Amino acid sequence: MQISLPHNFHIPVMGLAYSIDSPIKVACYGINSAISIIEDNLLETMRKHYSQKYGENYTPISTKETDYRVKRITNYLNLVQRTVNTEFERIKNSTFDLSSDLTKYFEMLPDTGELKKMFHRFLQTENLSERDKLEQQLKEKMVPGAVEVNIMTKVDKDNPGKDKAIAPNSSDALTALRAYATSELKNSAIIFSAGLNPRLFNYMEEFKEFDATGWGKFDKKVVIKVSDYRSALIQGKYLAKKGIWVSEFRIESGLNCGGHVFATQGLLMGPILNEFKEKKEELKESLFSLYNPAIIAKGQEGFSEPHPIKITVQGGIGTSEENNLLFTHYKVDSTGWGTPFLLCPEATTVDDETLSLLLDSKEKDVIRSQSSPLGVGFNYLKGTSAETERLNRIQKGAPGSPCTEKFLISNTEFTKEPICTASKKYQKLKLKQLEESNLPENEYQQQREDVLSKECLCVGLSNAAPLNYKVPFLKKQQAVTICPSPNIANFSKLSTLKEMTDHIYGRSGLIKESKRPHMFVKELDLYIDYLAEQVQRTPNPDKRTLKNWKAFCNNILEGIAYYRKLLKNKVVENTPDFNKALDNAENTILKTKSYLFE
Repeated sequence: MQISLPHNFHIPVMGLAYSIDSPIKVACYGINSAISIIEDNLLETMRKHYSQKYGENYTPISTKETDYRVKRITNYLNLVQRTVNTEFERIKNSTFDLSSDLTKYFEMLPDTGELKKMFHRFLQTENLSERDKLEQQLKEKMVPGAVEVNIMTKVDKDNPGKDKAIAPNSSDALTALRAYATSELKNSAIIFSAGLNPRLFNYMEEFKEFDATGWGKFDKKVVIKVSDYRSALIQGKYLAKKGIWVSEFRIESGLNCGGHVFATQGLLMGPILNEFKEKKEELKESLFSLYNPAIIAKGQEGFSEPHPIKITVQGGIGTSEENNLLFTHYKVDSTGWGTPFLLCPEATTVDDETLSLLLDSKEKDVIRSQSSPLGVGFNYLKGTSAETERLNRIQKGAPGSPCTEKFLISNTEFTKEPICTASKKYQKLKLKQLEESNLPENEYQQQREDVLSKECLCVGLSNAAPLNYKVPFLKKQQAVTICPSPNIANFSKLSTLKEMTDHIYGRSGLIKESKRPHMFVKELDLYIDYLAEQVQRTPNPDKRTLKNWKAFCNNILEGIAYYRKLLKNKVVENTPDFNKALDNAENTILKTKSYLFE
């Protein structure tokens, strides 16, 4: 059976650095969190830092070593697992003092859980013999949080060997997968985000570590981050045919999230969640019909029924009321709280300068930008040191960044070998091409701005942890980029881990602004803004684009009608602000349809 986890929320991967050591900080308290395992230079730096902190021997892994990426990632993950085990055992073997970490472990648990209820009985028991018995039972039921890892499937450049030929299975994503599979992590999970990568998913077949060890038992689970049901079905079936079970589909808002954004065609979170709720059993049976024959064909023993599948959700959740709605109405298994934890140093790692910027941020400071070299929208906080550095380079007539890490190289517009669109080389060539293109002024300025907006995310998203621990790993490159969701504007104070869990479970509140819109309303507004942006950026749309926009508008209108039903049935609080927001959104979309199609 699956291990029953003490908490029903998780901390998603954030950037490259912000959750790079979150498991070391929170897993000992039973909280799941995720690490990005793409940037091996950052992981090696963190391995050195924590080896020295905990008195372990540290032997550097040079880039000249064979399979150095795999070795670096695996060794860091093994260190994280050892550290989590040590910290968990330390807490477990301590006493229930008033301010002890053992007491903290149980105080942070959700009040509705059986373990928390047993803890309350322990506190209220005066009989010493019964108290000792309860203490023993409590400690026996303690479990650490899972160490999860994340691979963004689009970050998968090929890497040459010593002879400069592309080595087999040496791409960034494949080596990260191999490193995770061969690591010592147990009761863990690998999360795939950004869509289906066939060669990555095909490569998984080579690792027995993803096989079930019994019904519902996996040492290393597979989690797919999706934006809608169709994506879950396609990716789940692809893996099921290979005998790989997806233990969790992690739904993320298309726009109301941190980092890269993958907008749906106007499909909103509420209707998406409802479809998952209605079709969960159908999804499970559909995948099982492909999975079971596949494992039997491999010589494994089949199962009489599907393994469990968890449906979890993240993106823009901000209050305990919203959190409860997701559990009670949509029956999700866990919720992801990312951006608010950026203001919780006990859980994440942010350098002081960027932390101050987050604390002072307002709604207008988080923009959906073109900053990512991947060509995907990117939620982005203005005013960072990385933005300042980028603008200074433009002002000096030398736009673009040095390309040292090369994880996002993909463009071959001007070169035989791929280069990054944030690099000095690409921007120089592209700007020259634009100057010679004789484009209309508005189009020229838009394309020029798109080129100049690109930032080096490899460095910007990695620097916060090394700067915070004073172990910089890149010479003369200390700029920081941070990518919170718009939800950051609603949080304006540092919090302890206990304060944040109390906020999540409704025992106290960290949001003082009463006018914060419901997460469903905020996402709806973001989608309407996104459509307006697409229309503005495409003055002469072709038939296919118009067809997509029409479907987008219709999906938005269906979503608005769905939310009205929620209000009518009192699933969500029927407030004037919620109603007004739906009316305004409907009017805007109807006007847009009239403008575009009539």
